Parts: sequence; C-alpha cells; structure tokens
Amino acid sequence: MRHMNPANTMKQLLLLITLLVTNLSIALAEPIPEADIPARCTSWHIVYDVNADGSFIESQKWSMLVLKESAMESQKMASMTFSTSVAKGEILEAYTLKKSGQRIDTPKNSYQVTANDGYKSASPLYSDETTISVVFPDLAVGDTIVFSYRITNTEGMFPHQFSIAHGFSRFQAYDDVSVKVIAPKAMKLHHEVFSLTPSQKQEMDGKQVLEWTYQNKKPEKWTPADNGISFVGDEPSLYVSTFASYREIAEAYGSRATPKAAASARVKALSAQIVADKTTPVTQAHALYDWVARNISYGGNCIGIGAVVPRDLDVVLDNKMGDCKDHATLLQALLAAQNIESEQALVNAGSRYDLPKVPVVATINHVINYLPGLKIYLDSTASTLPFGMLPMQLGEKPVLLASHYQEGAKIPSTAQYGHEQVMRTKIRINPDGTATGTAHFSLKGFPAIGMREAMRNLRGDQEEFAVKSLLESQGIHGTGTLQKDDPKELLDVYNFSISFKLEDLLIVASTTGMPIKPVAFSFFPIGMLIAGAYEPPPKKATICSGGRSVEEYVYEFPSSMTIVGFPKDFEYSSPAVDYRATYRKSGNELTVTRDFRDKTATNVCSSTYEADYQKIARNILRDLQSQVMISN
Repeated sequence: MRHMNPANTMKQLLLLITLLVTNLSIALAEPIPEADIPARCTSWHIVYDVNADGSFIESQKWSMLVLKESAMESQKMASMTFSTSVAKGEILEAYTLKKSGQRIDTPKNSYQVTANDGYKSASPLYSDETTISVVFPDLAVGDTIVFSYRITNTEGMFPHQFSIAHGFSRFQAYDDVSVKVIAPKAMKLHHEVFSLTPSQKQEMDGKQVLEWTYQNKKPEKWTPADNGISFVGDEPSLYVSTFASYREIAEAYGSRATPKAAASARVKALSAQIVADKTTPVTQAHALYDWVARNISYGGNCIGIGAVVPRDLDVVLDNKMGDCKDHATLLQALLAAQNIESEQALVNAGSRYDLPKVPVVATINHVINYLPGLKIYLDSTASTLPFGMLPMQLGEKPVLLASHYQEGAKIPSTAQYGHEQVMRTKIRINPDGTATGTAHFSLKGFPAIGMREAMRNLRGDQEEFAVKSLLESQGIHGTGTLQKDDPKELLDVYNFSISFKLEDLLIVASTTGMPIKPVAFSFFPIGMLIAGAYEPPPKKATICSGGRSVEEYVYEFPSSMTIVGFPKDFEYSSPAVDYRATYRKSGNELTVTRDFRDKTATNVCSSTYEADYQKIARNILRDLQSQVMISN
C-alpha cells in the first residue's frame, strides 16, 4: 500500500460516516531563515542523579523564546508527568519573562493536576500517571517562558538498572542543551551518542559524572519530503544504559512477567470453555486469541516506570481490561492450559525500525505473544485484527523474546497479507445526466479489516447518511442503500454493496468528457495507492506495503448519447508494479477494467525505491485521468 496508513484511512471513513535507507546529507539541508524561526530554545538542562538500586532523581529546566505569533498557541502551556506509585513530581519554577525584563510567575493555585486515581483515594487499577500542567501568563511575541521541575523516582523500572534515551529535532533551534548523568562510580554506564558533544568524564565522592551538550542555532527547514522513518543516528540523540545487552532487558522483563502467566484453576476452566470442541493447536489458539481480543479491553500504562510487571490475572479477568502486558500474560496462560507453548515478546509500537547498540528500555514499549510451534506472533490488543495478523506498523521490527531470546530476531513482514480490493460498478446513465447503479466491493487483508471496523461503528439509522457521505467524498451527489456482510467476526475478508441514485454524474452538453472513477469512497482504490505521484521525492525511507486493486466499470448510455471517444488499452510492468487497463465498447455500453498490482514485499522502502515508484505512478496516473467523450 503506497503512502497509505490503514488506520488513518479508517479515520477518514469514520468522519464521513462519523502517512531511510537513504537520507540527504545534513550539509545539503536548507536552513530556516533567522526571521522565520517561530521559537528558540535558549536553554535546556537535564540532570539524572542515579542511585545504586536504580532509583533516581530527574531534574529539568528549559527556557523558550517566542519569536512568532504562530508559536504562541503551542508555547502557552507546559506539563510534567510521572508515575504516582513510584515517584513524586514537583514544579520548581514556571514564569513568563517579558521582553522588557519583567518576570511574571505562574500562580501555584492555577496549576492543573490530572491524576489517574482510584475510587475514594484507593490505588488506581490500570494507570497511575499524574500530570501537572501550567499556563504561562501574559505571553506575547518576544517573551521567554521558563519551566523547571523535579521528579523523584523511589525505584527504577528494573532493580539496579538505569537507562534513558533523548532525541532532539534538526528542525528546532537550540542555543544551549546539556544532559548530565550522575551515578555511583561502580555503576557501569554504556552510552551511544549522535551529534551531541561529550564532556570529559569526572569522578568525585564515589560518583561518576557524564555530560553531553548540543547546539542547533541554525535549524533546518522542514518539508513534506522529511516525512518518513528515522533510523538510529539520523537525528541528534543520546542513549545511556546499565544494560549490557538486549538479552538482559528481555530476561529482566521475563523474570517477572512469565511467572504471572501460570495457568490457575480459573484460567484452566476458562480456557477449556473457550476452546470447547476445538482439537488442534491452531484452532485452539485461534479461539483463545479471539476471546482475549474481543473480551479484554485495552487500557493503562504499557511499558514505563511502575509498569513493567503484569497484573494478577484474576484482576484482569474480573475487570475485563488490561494493558499490553496483561493481554500477553493472559493469552500465554490460556494457551498454556491447552499445552500450547508461547512466550511474551517486546517490540517498539512506534516509528522505531531499528535499535541503538546501547540497550535502552525506552525503545521497547509494547508486548505481544509468540507461538513457536505455530511460528506466529499475536497481538490481542489489536482487537480488530484476525488471528495470525499483526498491525502494519509492527512488521519487520526487532523483537525481544522474553523466554528464548534470539539475537537479531525480527517480526515477519506484513506487506503481503493479501491486501486486496475488487470493485465492480454498473452505472445506467439517464438522458438528463442522472444515473442509477450498484457498486460492489470485495475486500481482503487490511482493507477488509478497516471496513469491518468502520461498519461495526455504523448504526442502522446512520446508513442512509453514510452512503450519502461516501458518494459526496467523490464529488458526487445522490442517495443510496447499503448491503453488507455482518462485520462482527474477526476475519480478513469483507463484502459490501451500494445501490445508488446519482443526481449529477454528467453535465449534459453537446460534447462531454466523463472521468472514469469510483462513485464512492473505499479503502483501497487505485487512485489512492498512487496518490503521492507528484509529492516531493522523499529524503527518508518510508513505511510501505503491497497489494492489489481491481476496478471494473460498466457504463450503459442512453440512446440520446453517443460514445465518440475512449482511452486506448494501457499496460505497464516493472519490478514493483503491474498495471493493465482495457476499454471495450459494445453498442452504447462501455466496459472498463483496471488491474493494479503492487508487488512490494517489504514494510520499509528506501527513498530511492520510493522515488522510482513515483515515476511509475505518474505513468499510471495518466491513464487514470483519461476520460470518455460523450456527444449528446
């Protein structure tokens, strides 16, 4: 799928009915003219004071000079967040420094505290984060905001271990940045740094002090070509850790998580009830996955301070809710009750497709399951995905197996799950330019999954409005009815049809050009797959995927209209794409068939691959934009 994130596409549909292997050299980047810089970070000082048991105090102080009106809204507020169960946070300073030199402190009685708390001060069950926010008073262009806070963590994420990761943007102006780590002299700290300057290591009073500084007085100008995947080292960044390997992180997590997955009598009884008459490991695992995905809602912290040990399974089952660790632990226990081996696996659920050499816990923020006997990964927090499929953004990422760690292990690609849309449209055009017809959609893979989710959220009384919105998204006005499969099941196939009446398909004139395009919005039209044909060539690698889209149109024109011209057959083939379009006229009927197959087999495409793909897309786009000429 080119330049299309299925989750984002689903959001577009719900709004209708409810986006490097090769990188440009920094030396070639265009700097932002000084007069155009919206805000400048004049200072940012970060200090970690670490104890031998892994507890630490984090102190931060930064100041930001507002230079443009456009930056005002984003700079009016600042906040800090900490885990209430293991930390105490306090704001030390928050004030506006006026251009005139006047200091205006933020009144402490205006601090906004948002806490995930339990009922009547009981301990919160799923998330214990507290956020303290401030609003800077009387802020204007030319003023500087100053914010300082301290978080005292009474324990580390893992006992006797410490790790941090910091990244800075090449598109932000920084005058004076420093990151300092103070730790016991005996604590072995590994570090990896990109574009920051290290200071001489110091030792005093049994402590070691490591410090790095950074400046970026002339930030780069961001363009849409800067979208994409940033690999380790692409951006100014710092990684510090006591862990000597990722194996240690996996084992540290697994040592506390795996025992929680023991199959209790309650879990065994539930597992037997779920599998019922299923007799094979595949069918049993399928049933157990479906049950967890459907019945245990997702919520809470996943991986973070105070959040690396799964909850007791009785708590998860009683509340029918859990975070990613709880999901993975429950599914592991249910599988174990059927003697199906599985283990938990750590992965990055964000935009990280590689890991720094220095093992840092922050780069691993999600937990899923691995079934070695079936050789499949499962993520039951992805509650709309069928058994055996993973979210697109997990494909080809490094994975840390908690029980049987494998160096260099990666999740398989999600690019070839059989993503497909076949759309067959029949349109009968009336002499006045109105039209009636049907459009049938057969979907597979992510398009089917996305449409199923959209249809689950569609009430019966909304269907008429939904169809109207689907038509209007294509610039066509009309009404219609919807026929659809039951969307409840977790399947990777889906079918639906729209029977429509169009008010303005054609403007009746002596000669009219009619574009050949879908009459309604869908997840996987050919036009969307090549929509980036004329976008700026990317500088970075991008997330990508393959798939197939077929569009068939049968136009029946009235006797008052004559087809005087239509496109020639067109065919294009390359290592990445196959495309074929045919146009057949029979009497006053025209049949158009377009078949687009994206053969991309990876989730990460280099900037060179993407640039070549754009050239291919421009060739195909010419055919998509061709028209049928009608004489009235």
